[in-house]
Amino acid sequence: MLLAKAELKKYPKGREGSAIISILWIAQKQNKGWLSPDIIDYIAKFLDLPQIRVMEIATFYSMFNLNPVGTHHFQICGTTPCMLSGSENLKSLLREEIGEQSLVSKDNLSWVEVECLGACCNAPVIQINDDYYEDLAVTDLKNIIDDLRSGKEIKPGSYKDRLASAPDNKNMKILTEDEIEEIAKNRNKPGLEAKNA
Repeated sequence: MLLAKAELKKYPKGREGSAIISILWIAQKQNKGWLSPDIIDYIAKFLDLPQIRVMEIATFYSMFNLNPVGTHHFQICGTTPCMLSGSENLKSLLREEIGEQSLVSKDNLSWVEVECLGACCNAPVIQINDDYYEDLAVTDLKNIIDDLRSGKEIKPGSYKDRLASAPDNKNMKILTEDEIEEIAKNRNKPGLEAKNA
């Protein structure tokens, strides 16, 4: 409740409803990763908003879960870049290892397919709780699941040892400022050829 009250102070008087996303996130974190109908009702009263308004927000954003989730909740991106990079194979593995979407396994894992996680250049991507796991192969995901089941820590980030979204090609040459300027000076500038003739 202290976190929620602190969040409300960030908004002007009469605009406290604008804190709805933050308040929903805090409530979800405090309720094992999901928002029950009772919590939705409580937040509506707390923010003095109609219950349907809170439901509109909670159902619009995939970051909110309206059903119980596992201690380790996998959100796999299924949009085009991830699909072209192998997310279908990762989804098959999640089905084999955890079960169907939106169900919690006996060992407390769950998964769901979501729309874009915003890390397309590192596809395929899975978010597990708050962290991203990128450039995943099926063997990487299998190892992650096994490690979670045995209580080991898992490493977030790229599984191709890339730094953030750095190029995948190790043979790529990084140009100096002088080299870039030289290329810029000597390049053809479409539409300017006739004027300079």
